[in-house]
Amino acid sequence: MEFSSHLHSHLLTPTPLSPPKPKTKPFPPLLRCISGDANAQKLAGFVDYNKGERQVSVHVPGFKTSDLPKHIRTRVQSDRFQKDWAVSELVSMILKLNQHEDVHGLLNRWAGRFARKNYPILIKEISQTGSIEHTNQVFKWMKNQKNYCANNDIYNMMIRLYARHNQTDQARGLFFEMQKWRCKPDAETYNALISAHGRAGQWRWATNIMEDMLRAAVPPTRSTYNNLIHACGSSGNWKEALRVSKKMTENGVGPDLVTHNIVLSAFKTGFQYSKALSYFELMKGTNIRPDTTTLNIMIHCLVKLRQFEKAIDIFHSMRKKGALCDPDIVTFTSMIHLYSVSGQIENCKAVFDIMIAEGFRPNIISYNALLGAYASRGMDKEAFSVFNDIKKNRFRPDVVSYTSLINAYGKSQQPEKAMEVFNKMRRNNLRPNLVTYNALIDAFGSNGFLPEAVNMLHEMETNGVQPNVVTVGTLLACCGRYGQNVKIDSILAAADSRGISLNTVAYNSGIGSYMNIGECDKALALYKSMREKNVKPDSVTFNVLISGCSRMSKYTEALEFFDEMVDLNITVSNEVYSSMISVYSKQGQLLEAESLFSKMKMTHGGPDVVAYTAMLHAYSTAEKWENAFALFQEMEMQGVQPDLIACSALMRAFNRGNEPAKVLVIAEYMQDRKIPMNDTIYFEMLSACSILQDWRKTVELVGLMEPSFNTMSIGLLNQLLHSIGKLGKTETMMKIFYKIVATGMEINNSTYSVLLKNLLAAQNWRKYLEVMEWMEDSGVEPSVDMYQSILAFAQSSGRECSVAIHDRVGMLFAFVY
Repeated sequence: MEFSSHLHSHLLTPTPLSPPKPKTKPFPPLLRCISGDANAQKLAGFVDYNKGERQVSVHVPGFKTSDLPKHIRTRVQSDRFQKDWAVSELVSMILKLNQHEDVHGLLNRWAGRFARKNYPILIKEISQTGSIEHTNQVFKWMKNQKNYCANNDIYNMMIRLYARHNQTDQARGLFFEMQKWRCKPDAETYNALISAHGRAGQWRWATNIMEDMLRAAVPPTRSTYNNLIHACGSSGNWKEALRVSKKMTENGVGPDLVTHNIVLSAFKTGFQYSKALSYFELMKGTNIRPDTTTLNIMIHCLVKLRQFEKAIDIFHSMRKKGALCDPDIVTFTSMIHLYSVSGQIENCKAVFDIMIAEGFRPNIISYNALLGAYASRGMDKEAFSVFNDIKKNRFRPDVVSYTSLINAYGKSQQPEKAMEVFNKMRRNNLRPNLVTYNALIDAFGSNGFLPEAVNMLHEMETNGVQPNVVTVGTLLACCGRYGQNVKIDSILAAADSRGISLNTVAYNSGIGSYMNIGECDKALALYKSMREKNVKPDSVTFNVLISGCSRMSKYTEALEFFDEMVDLNITVSNEVYSSMISVYSKQGQLLEAESLFSKMKMTHGGPDVVAYTAMLHAYSTAEKWENAFALFQEMEMQGVQPDLIACSALMRAFNRGNEPAKVLVIAEYMQDRKIPMNDTIYFEMLSACSILQDWRKTVELVGLMEPSFNTMSIGLLNQLLHSIGKLGKTETMMKIFYKIVATGMEINNSTYSVLLKNLLAAQNWRKYLEVMEWMEDSGVEPSVDMYQSILAFAQSSGRECSVAIHDRVGMLFAFVY
């Protein structure tokens, strides 16, 4: 169906996200045609409302046989091999040929070749298809025609085509060639050439071309400046981009919206997010209104600065009815990334669904953003579902898709599946990149498969992918997690031999790994190397050093590192504050710990749950339960939710302060708040019940602990049995013992020792001897003390009882020895 001209102009209007295109001068009339204008274009297309697709084609007739001079027209009409094709028809036939087929033969049968003014039209139409091979063949054929006359328009179009394909050398070659054909480069030529070098990231070449343009007395246009600013900005050289922008204004060429967007993009590429926000505020003072592209850049910068609320406000303003800038697919994709970074994964899917509901068809980048969000949290099932949706919607998963899925399986502790995805990726002829290998190395290393991770390092090098500092840092972190001392040394040596310079993150991983395996000296030596190589430490570095020294009771070194951190003007993080409070607490320096905690209250955000917990431990160590309880109440008033570690610290303070009843109150508080309990909590509760001699509370505690018998430590279970036996409830003690055995837990000598001591204290010598028989049956040899204890009990018993005990003990002893 044919569209009306109004509908065509609406459909062909570029979206705000389209890159700026250099303006071209319209072609002048080529011949006075009797049959109409050769440049007249007919727009035709169709719309499939079911699939939401539209297609528009442009039909260009060009100069045909009827437009040729009479003597040429007569000769062509008498030759049956000459075809009177329209330019659009000819282009369509050329594109159907392979690049090695006879394109020249087809062109030699075209009657329109005798009208030399058809050549710019032909080059324009075929270059717009983007097929550089076919366009080159047509251009070569054209230059060999007798009636060919070179002009700027043809060369400008060819240079722009090479720019689109990042072939800057060929574009520059055409620039010199056109001058040999006596075509003087104009502003459009220089614009195209600057754009070509800008696309290739060669901003110095682009700057030199601009200077050549000025020397040639060709006045730069706004497009020239925009192309040069884009060339500088896309290379990350935001300072040069800003300098050109100022020079543009000084030369009387005012910036437009495209200029502002390019400058903002330069700040974004150069990681100058705060400067981008400042520039945006200045832009508001002009008469130029921001468009969707502008706001998309702002959202990106705000996300990088973690100013999520401001970015969300911009997004909501774009979606309001009557908004000047409507969101596009880039906007929605940026918002998916925002919610992923801020940890609001459920909102990622909500934004994705809204995008579809508002009529946008997701592209592969949108799908990858959602897939990456799920992968970052190890949500492998959701990630796999999105991966399948990509294929269902006729997209081909790319390297980013597969890498995200590998990351999802790695974080969900399924390295085997991550490897399956990796192999499937290679079977689909996709080459893994550095990020892919790093994700797979992390999947193996973080799940305890360190040899496989190292093997993957060798494989990536074999396949021509060189490891980087992220690879090294990942391996170092994995070594420390699983206590691989030798591996840490070898990985550091491998990085050095490959010329990989460690950054702050990699040094932190190495130092932390040495600390985790107790190699404090090596950790300190690595830190010394870090300083010698002028790698600046951060708060993470000092937290690793301080907490590591504290664990190994090297408190003097920990204090020295804290002083060094202050001297270097590094902002003290909450983690460092917490570690230092712990150091002061272990040294009995409660006043220093309180002073540091008070300083922490004056910082932005104030103490977190870790800092409060560290201070609770300090008060517990100093046996000041009143202070601990007051701090716990303050913690709640400040809106900091206590966790099980904070509760256990307070419980310990109460027990040490001989306030066991308050321990049970905290236990009820935890149940009300649904705070999970662990072995430490149960131990403090058992201690409180034991101090109180409260049988009812002990029974309640047994009921609370029973579902977790199979996961508890044997030490805690022994404490439970001892607490009940100490109350004289030996029958209940034995029932609990039977339940523990039923869980399949391996019972050792210490558990039997607890049973026997309490049975003997209750004078239940028959059960005592029965338990000793169980020990023999289970392969646990009774100790000499166990025999001596029952024999000593026999001496203080009646004759009949004494004889029975000696007979049973004699039989047991004979059986054992």
